[in-house]
Amino acid sequence: MTTASPEKSDAFSKAEFVDTRGNLPPLWSRKVIFFANLLGLFYGNEAETAALRDEVGEIDSYGGRLIPILNLLFRGDDNLLLLEREASEEHCRYLRDDLGLSLPRLHVMPHDQYLELNRHLKEQHSANIAALLDVTGRHNTDWIDGYVTDETLTRVAEHLNCRTISTMAASRDGNNKLLLHRYLKEAGLPTIETLEANSRDNAIQAAKQLQQRGFGSAVIRSQIGASGIGTLHVRPPYDQSSFPPIPEYYFYEGPCMVQGWLGKGTMDVRHVHSPSTQIFLDESRVYAFDLTEQILSDESVHQGNESPPTYLARFPALREEMMRQAESAGGWLHQTGYRGTASIDWLVVEKEGRSTPEVYVCEINARVTGATYPSLLGRHFNPSGAWLLQNLRLGVPATAEDLLKMLEQPGHLYHPGKNAGVLPLNLNFGKDNLVHKGQFLCLGRTVEECHQFLSLAEQDMPVTWNRDRD
Repeated sequence: MTTASPEKSDAFSKAEFVDTRGNLPPLWSRKVIFFANLLGLFYGNEAETAALRDEVGEIDSYGGRLIPILNLLFRGDDNLLLLEREASEEHCRYLRDDLGLSLPRLHVMPHDQYLELNRHLKEQHSANIAALLDVTGRHNTDWIDGYVTDETLTRVAEHLNCRTISTMAASRDGNNKLLLHRYLKEAGLPTIETLEANSRDNAIQAAKQLQQRGFGSAVIRSQIGASGIGTLHVRPPYDQSSFPPIPEYYFYEGPCMVQGWLGKGTMDVRHVHSPSTQIFLDESRVYAFDLTEQILSDESVHQGNESPPTYLARFPALREEMMRQAESAGGWLHQTGYRGTASIDWLVVEKEGRSTPEVYVCEINARVTGATYPSLLGRHFNPSGAWLLQNLRLGVPATAEDLLKMLEQPGHLYHPGKNAGVLPLNLNFGKDNLVHKGQFLCLGRTVEECHQFLSLAEQDMPVTWNRDRD
């Protein structure tokens, strides 16, 4: 573990930066009530929320990813997790009895009920509030947290006389890509060419300017987005009849960003990597504890992660450069007031004729992200090994019990003490209460071994499955 002293950081980076080199940092020694408010990710931008619900199937069961990690993140065994949908008893049995994980107490509060709770809190409907928050009365804690700290979470904390881990302003600013871009530019760090646009017409003009600078295509990004929502890849010709419509929700936070697309074959680009650094922020430190490679679709939508990135050894100075920029970007995030887990996503660009790749901070996601779960579990069970997380959609839905048996019978299901195996981290259920999709974590000594187990797991299934978006 190495540390950088605060005086070496720039003016924004007051927190001490700690590179744990793969070791888990000291996580919260707090007891928490955690709301899996995944459908609150966009801070009241309901049109963007609807797009997320439409694009990502079975979204209400994604909160189940918190079940195996919440008592790792908040050390102890008396946390309460409010999910948007019922979890699978059979899957919880595997996590608790087979893996030996401590699980939080679970309660279900669907998104509609979460929104209803906010209305009752705003209008002080005491009886309705008491009914919806009855479960929290049996849980003695000082802390409330969620994927994001939004208006509802803030009101709940005030009502229960608790504190939120981050303020609403800190949570929102920490996820704002334009605020981060402005900081990176001011701090003198490398930035992707970016123009701001207040309308579709502005975006067309911005894309034309980027084309004149050599970019073959461009990407339009709302200030706050997730899982590909709020991201639109556009290609020439940039005229009124060909340019796609930009949904109004892209402008909910103000101007959107129009950025040059760095792709293979453009401006001498030979290859683009998309690593992600997992960080944790407490009151005085920023810990960088894992380095992963994102598995992205052709349109850069997240499908999974693996760790460590296999190309690191080819570029001896790459990790050092990423940590240098992570200290500054992590310091900015700390300065917003955000606390908790987060991911710094990067672009590492290899160009013809250059031996050292260019490194850019692409965005920060200030929340428990798709890479946080496998990283915490991977480092918990296999501190010095490798891991691979892949979203997979089953061609034919199955029960949770059958799915676990399919992996258990040939000996591919992960159990503590094994060198390698497949750990179903979360299962996503359809309206028929069958598993349609899941997040599958492969643990092994090397990334190659993890991929081997993913292939074995595919063979175990009597049905086809496809890689899917997060």
